[in-house]
Amino acid sequence: MSHRRRVVLAGLAALPFAGPATAQTWPQKPIRLLVPLGAGGTADIVARVIAEEAAKALGQNIVIDNKPGAGGTIASAEAARAAADGYTMLLVSQGTMVFNMGLYKSPGYDSQKDLAPVALTGGVSNVLIVPPSSPFKSVADVIAAARAKPGEITYSSGGAGTSHHMSSVLFELRAGIKLQHVPYRTAPAGILAVMNSEVQMAFYNTPTVLQQIRGDKLRALAVTSEGRNELLPSVPTMGEAGVRDYLVNTWVGFAVPRGTPQPVIQRLNAEFNRAAQLPAVREKMLAQGIELAPPQAPEAVDKLVRDDLALWVPIIKAAGASAD
Repeated sequence: MSHRRRVVLAGLAALPFAGPATAQTWPQKPIRLLVPLGAGGTADIVARVIAEEAAKALGQNIVIDNKPGAGGTIASAEAARAAADGYTMLLVSQGTMVFNMGLYKSPGYDSQKDLAPVALTGGVSNVLIVPPSSPFKSVADVIAAARAKPGEITYSSGGAGTSHHMSSVLFELRAGIKLQHVPYRTAPAGILAVMNSEVQMAFYNTPTVLQQIRGDKLRALAVTSEGRNELLPSVPTMGEAGVRDYLVNTWVGFAVPRGTPQPVIQRLNAEFNRAAQLPAVREKMLAQGIELAPPQAPEAVDKLVRDDLALWVPIIKAAGASAD
């Protein structure tokens, strides 16, 4: 979308009844929700469960369009280029809104200039996993091996810029080690790589690997949250395992192209917040190990993004991490 058109749309957004997409007339057709990850992952589950309920209130279908790859830049760039008319949404996360801004020289979009946050849904911590046959019994074992063989210990992720990737980047920085990144197109593919010992370790969203851990198909070494995860109470935190100043609690939410009329953003915010608080939705989310966020205004989510950019981009630069 041209700069001039964005400016015009931004101007129209200031008028409560200007343009075809107003709170009174919108939506008049299905809404497309771009998901920058493959089907079956934690973020995909979040998108489907909440979008289904929000669609009922909006009176139009919300069509999920999974477009994984390139650390989420493919879907994010497509959303950034889409018409700011309220008919394109994007599932966003720390990966797409924050990490990619430090990992890519040219990600194809600017999360601050091109995308407008709508709602924050919730968050989830990650867990450090290894194959069940791995010689690594603790985080200390991984660190010792990485120091003995710098750059040889491999880890997978669901793509560059995901929280899986950045959890390992922060691990490298805080532990003073060097690992080898093996990105996969989706989180399930990366998890399978750990299970099959194609890579030696990885960090993934706790809900995504919970069944495999409980079924002894993966071994959990530590969680990335500040306190222990109630789903894995016997697994220590990274801090307890000896890695100081380590904390990763990823979040997910929704955004639209910057310039989308404010009445539409406010309506989406209201309906997605309402959907996330429904008992049936909360039950499904909690069953997945997702900690739901309290309802927040779009401006509050925008501030979260800015604060995370100020925190994480320097970490990414200090670690020398790059997805290019």
